[in-house]
Amino acid sequence: MKKLFVTVALFAFIVVSAGAKGEIPLIGSVAPSFTAESTNGEITFPDSFGKSWKILFSHPQDFTPVCSSELLELAYLNDEFEKMDIKLAVISTDEVKIHHLWKAHLEELDYKSRGPQKIHFPIIDDHGAKVSETYGMLHKPTSTNKDIRGVFIIDSNNIIRSVNFYPMEVGRNMQEILRVVAALKTTEEQKVLTPANWNDGDDVLVPYFPYTAEELSKDPQIKDNYYSVGNRLWFKKTVKVTQNID
Repeated sequence: MKKLFVTVALFAFIVVSAGAKGEIPLIGSVAPSFTAESTNGEITFPDSFGKSWKILFSHPQDFTPVCSSELLELAYLNDEFEKMDIKLAVISTDEVKIHHLWKAHLEELDYKSRGPQKIHFPIIDDHGAKVSETYGMLHKPTSTNKDIRGVFIIDSNNIIRSVNFYPMEVGRNMQEILRVVAALKTTEEQKVLTPANWNDGDDVLVPYFPYTAEELSKDPQIKDNYYSVGNRLWFKKTVKVTQNID
């Protein structure tokens, strides 16, 4: 009986472990750390990027058309990400020597008549698929050895704030990723919410009635900062400052 119990317990442990392998890190959890070789040398993610926000992109395979278009878009938008204090990292199950060849090839292309673009962000070697397993990037009904298109947005405290996956056939909208980070930063800094289709600079939602009767009596103009749609949607106006250039 004791032997049977041990056998059953061991089997249960194996089943649970197998089920847990490759689980996707959840929003609100600490981003799993790893050290790997990249086109920028050895890095430890996310610690190598300090207190900046970080985005980890996974892609299926180097030298493929959709992946190439995505890296060229990221290279073109790199300054926009930098302005928002966002560091980028890209990973696949290819080896770093292939990454270097692909990077050199991409940097020679004139995509969308923008001229050649330098790739400053690291492209990470995960040929053993350990990171891909840790981050749940291998969706085995699709592929057992190539990542699907994952996007992990990680804040300055290395907490995962957004997780998205796209199929291999569909390229990601990099402007949408910029929008999501802008929304996350706005909600965090202002303690507000963002409505559907919000863009940076649009009015935001407040999760509560925006002012008390006492606040209104002290400052009657406070109501001018807000408006409602029905009795559930309260918006805070965003002041858009325009600068006149003489």
